[in-house]
Amino acid sequence: MSLPEPRRRHLGGIRKDAILDSLAEHANVAQFASFAPTHGGPVQQYCRVLGLAPNHAFASDADAVERLLANSADGKVNVRSFSPESAQSRPFVYGLARVDEALDALRSLSAQGLHTIVNELIDVHDGGVSGVALGGLIEFTPDDTPRGVEKPGTAALPVTWAEHVLTAVYGFAPELNNDLSGRVEFSIHPRRCGWRGGHTLLWEHDPADQTRLTHEVAWPNNFSRMLGDKVYGLLVADAAGLRVPRTLVVNRRVAPFSFGQPTGSAETWLRTSPREQLPGKYTTLRGYADPFAFMASEDPDGTAIPSLISQSAVPAVYAGAALELADGSCCLEGRRGEGDLFMLGVQGPEVLPDEVEGAVTALFRQARSALGSVRLEWVFDGHKSWVVQLHRGASASSRDAIVPGEAADWIDFESSQGLEALRSLLARLPRDTGIRIRGAVGLTSHVSDLLRKASIPARFA
Repeated sequence: MSLPEPRRRHLGGIRKDAILDSLAEHANVAQFASFAPTHGGPVQQYCRVLGLAPNHAFASDADAVERLLANSADGKVNVRSFSPESAQSRPFVYGLARVDEALDALRSLSAQGLHTIVNELIDVHDGGVSGVALGGLIEFTPDDTPRGVEKPGTAALPVTWAEHVLTAVYGFAPELNNDLSGRVEFSIHPRRCGWRGGHTLLWEHDPADQTRLTHEVAWPNNFSRMLGDKVYGLLVADAAGLRVPRTLVVNRRVAPFSFGQPTGSAETWLRTSPREQLPGKYTTLRGYADPFAFMASEDPDGTAIPSLISQSAVPAVYAGAALELADGSCCLEGRRGEGDLFMLGVQGPEVLPDEVEGAVTALFRQARSALGSVRLEWVFDGHKSWVVQLHRGASASSRDAIVPGEAADWIDFESSQGLEALRSLLARLPRDTGIRIRGAVGLTSHVSDLLRKASIPARFA
């Protein structure tokens, strides 16, 4: 049974509940029932509830609240209030689990002359994201409402890239109704919810906002920290059309997911993906091992590494890294084999064959064209080059200096001592002191990465 037409009319502009009702005609919205204040108590206006016809007329406000609580995935509802004549914020009662609690809030607000909306509680901490689609860009963040994009740490990607990344992570395509023009507020959830029982909810749509946006693709951000820096970089590389090995991700907050291309090898590598880049700090294992023991040994308290990666091995003929130097040129380094000892600073770079240099340079240019300044780790399999790590940004390095600058004193460091010894040295380094690196070390190695992150003057001895 639907509401009689007279009860559905509204006066003086478009009310919040009328906007939800209109949006629900072609999109999934959180299940709700709305009420207008009268002398006799709240009177139902609109509703969208899974399993019922649009604007089904409930027998009473108690009947509506009871059904919404029963349908809510978390067994809770919110009661929002508003005044059609004012955009000013009105009381919002969150997370009510009992019918009597919700009815008390609903009737109390109605007695104050306020319109009300009772809607199912949507858990923003469920591993999903909320955000805004506008002007060819999608901004999103976990653990917040769509208005969370106004805070620092928001991820921002072109629409097609964002849809590619979110589909890979969650296993379903976001239903953002791309035929809608203007500004769309949305949220994405691993569990089904809303009046259509989907994974994507739309919250607001402003067709009048035709702003065109541009935004630099950058991380770390809140979403990259949830997945791990390495995972996010590879997802962006995959979305940008770069060749990424098939990658299975086991994350602490979202279900396992995979992306990338087969490499032709049945061998795997186990890699950790810390919240933010920490060059060379965590172990990479060639082959498979007990993932539970591996994670427990690398991150005992479970706070530093959100994801473990099982990645298809690339049959490595050559491997290395490439980055953009301060003058805008590409520094391409590597050596024959897996390249792990080169990255750790144990071995220096060697002269690369023209075929390898050409293939990797083309890969680097493709990445730079899509993303701007980048740093990437690569593997060449004898025919093709692959991205195995990707980071954004140019370096301050030049051909002559890892980190430019002068210092009152200089300390020599032998690269053969290893990365942990270098971390220890950096932690206790006196002020106005630089480091001279001795040994065969590349500008693109983890040794140089660590020095750049420390931002202290550093050069080769």
